[in-house]
Amino acid sequence: MKKIDINRFSKFLIYLVVVILINIAGITLFFRIDLTSNKVYSLSKASKIVVGTLSEPLTVKVFFNSNLPAPYNNIERYLHDLLEEYAVEGGNNFNYQFYNVSGDEDEDSSRNQNLARNYGINPVQIQNIEEDEVKFQKAYMGMVFIHGDIIESIETITSTEGLEYQITTTIQKMNNKISALLRLKGKVAVKLYLSSSLSVVGPYMNISGLAGLPSKIKKIVDNLNDKNFGKLSFAHLDPTADPQRAKEAEQYNILLLNWDNFTDRRGKTVPADKGHAGIVVEHGDNFEEIKLIEVFRLPLFGTQYQLTDLADLEKTISKTVENVININEEIGYLSGHGTLSLGAVSPMSGGAQQESVSNLNRLLNESYSIKQVNLKEGGIPDGLSFLIIAGAKQNFSDYELYQIDQFLMKGNNLAVFLDSFEEVSPQGQQGMMQQFQKSFHLPINTGLEKLLSHYGLQVKKLIVLDENSYRQQVPRAFGGGERRIYFAPIIKNENINREAEYLQNIKGLVVLKSSPVTVDAEKIEKSGLKAIRLFSSSARSWEMKDRIDFNPMHMSPPGDKEAYKSHGLAYTVEGMFPSYYADKPVPVKEDDKDAKESTDNEQEDDKKEERIDMSAILTKGATIKKGKPGKIFLLGSSEILKDNVIDEEGRTPNAQFIMNVVDYLNGRGETAVMRSKTQKFNPLIDVSPAAKATVKTVNIAGLPVLVILAGVLVWFKRVSRKRLIQKIFS
Repeated sequence: MKKIDINRFSKFLIYLVVVILINIAGITLFFRIDLTSNKVYSLSKASKIVVGTLSEPLTVKVFFNSNLPAPYNNIERYLHDLLEEYAVEGGNNFNYQFYNVSGDEDEDSSRNQNLARNYGINPVQIQNIEEDEVKFQKAYMGMVFIHGDIIESIETITSTEGLEYQITTTIQKMNNKISALLRLKGKVAVKLYLSSSLSVVGPYMNISGLAGLPSKIKKIVDNLNDKNFGKLSFAHLDPTADPQRAKEAEQYNILLLNWDNFTDRRGKTVPADKGHAGIVVEHGDNFEEIKLIEVFRLPLFGTQYQLTDLADLEKTISKTVENVININEEIGYLSGHGTLSLGAVSPMSGGAQQESVSNLNRLLNESYSIKQVNLKEGGIPDGLSFLIIAGAKQNFSDYELYQIDQFLMKGNNLAVFLDSFEEVSPQGQQGMMQQFQKSFHLPINTGLEKLLSHYGLQVKKLIVLDENSYRQQVPRAFGGGERRIYFAPIIKNENINREAEYLQNIKGLVVLKSSPVTVDAEKIEKSGLKAIRLFSSSARSWEMKDRIDFNPMHMSPPGDKEAYKSHGLAYTVEGMFPSYYADKPVPVKEDDKDAKESTDNEQEDDKKEERIDMSAILTKGATIKKGKPGKIFLLGSSEILKDNVIDEEGRTPNAQFIMNVVDYLNGRGETAVMRSKTQKFNPLIDVSPAAKATVKTVNIAGLPVLVILAGVLVWFKRVSRKRLIQKIFS
């Protein structure tokens, strides 16, 4: 029997204890190293700030099936790691828990599934391929956030892309909502305007149960009230019984249904009447209307009526309450002057769908409260710090330009998307012949040009065309192949400013019908401003001017090499801007001008020496001559904002670029960086044809040559070794 080596056994025990302690430390002490270039798997600075400022405990409940097929199988692991980082930064105020929802036969799992459904997390159907057979299975993939009485959820998580942004913005939204509700004076009124007269015609409209609708909606509001610190009140108002309520319903633009006398199949006569149906959420001067009955037309069947799904009504009311109490920071969007409408364009209305900016509207509403600003009706409200001017086509009066100028002087920020040309269709021909007529483009002069020029910015009256442009697939019926759309330049990585932190993860863009933006270096320097070019066209771009024609068949690159050059397409200018009206009198409002002319006519018989011009006294000191630090973003096209460029989910580079610019101008640069750090669009770096040929040659012939050289080296080594042995024994 061998004697046991005490020293070896002691070392083994020591090593075993050390390994166990290291594993325990690894489990209890969370530590990871993120080697990705954009730190995809680490919390952004914005997330750390948001979760670090939690004043009350926040609980996250995750309902996620285990053992899911690819590509869903790594989401749960990613969630574990991500939430652990949130917990480290949030301390005791951030807690999370994963719930087992995988087994239908398990009692705990069934209870957790019911809990998930109560929170609004329902299973989704996913595809699974096993043994060359496509199968479908239902899986829970969602999470719930509970912060005080506020509950928010991410109902479906099918990708890790943008997940950190969703979580952080949800937490921030809950913080904002709690603050808004606690400082709220008075209650948010949820008013149901439902005429009792509709109960008579409801069955003929295929809408039943209108009589019991008020109690159901009251139950929904009571449920929401428990989650909103009791700040909601509910009232059922009957416009049929109270004429005053009918007037209110008309002021709120509540749906009004009118019907004449008619006789049903049974011979019963229904008298003519009318009725209102709708919900108004109101607080102070803010209110929004929620549709209760949808009206639409179907071919052959005519006008149809459908009651809003009550299952979705709770979410709709909750979202509307958030909009009314302005839980998000408010930003301005200029309406009128021919600017792009935020609402979706209905195909039935005859409008072109691509003219809509509804996707931008939806994306902005996730983080901001949008207030439409009409300069003719009330001007720019106090409290706004940011204004978007998108595609203005009508002339601005001097007083309206004065309002914009003074808004900037107060240290606020502007984002201007300025078109140089407007498409005009010829008039006179109607019907089928109109589609064969050729539209033309006229230069746009709104007055914003002189304002921007004073600040050192200019949008040229021409269009940038580029060989590096979008390629359209041509249908076979028209010859097939690809066609370059030269007025849609593709902005490559090397032409995007990397010094701007919020653009570092934007690797490519597409712009449409864009005019070049230039800066007056002398004015910029004289005013102490800072101009930053954000992106430009390629060196293979040229100008289209004078006769503007966007027909791709009429475009071709110029033969003159001197015509090619890069053009700046977007700039930001920052600093203390000088006012355009610094040495000018305050412009007269149109209404004031009319009133003044009327007064002058009435007093035309007065003596001249008795008239006193008070304008100098009234306007002294009213104009801010030198502004506080502000920012202007300028892009020579509004096409980049439309739905055919910005996607609904906001995941394309174009959508993320616009949102990043808005965040940057609103002081949320860290949020912009966080949003785009998982940008999947990562194109290869362009190389010269010579470099491509070199790489191909190395790949084809280089490897065999390396193998031959390695063989020769081995042969030489063996020969040398053989000679050395012979020399030793000779």
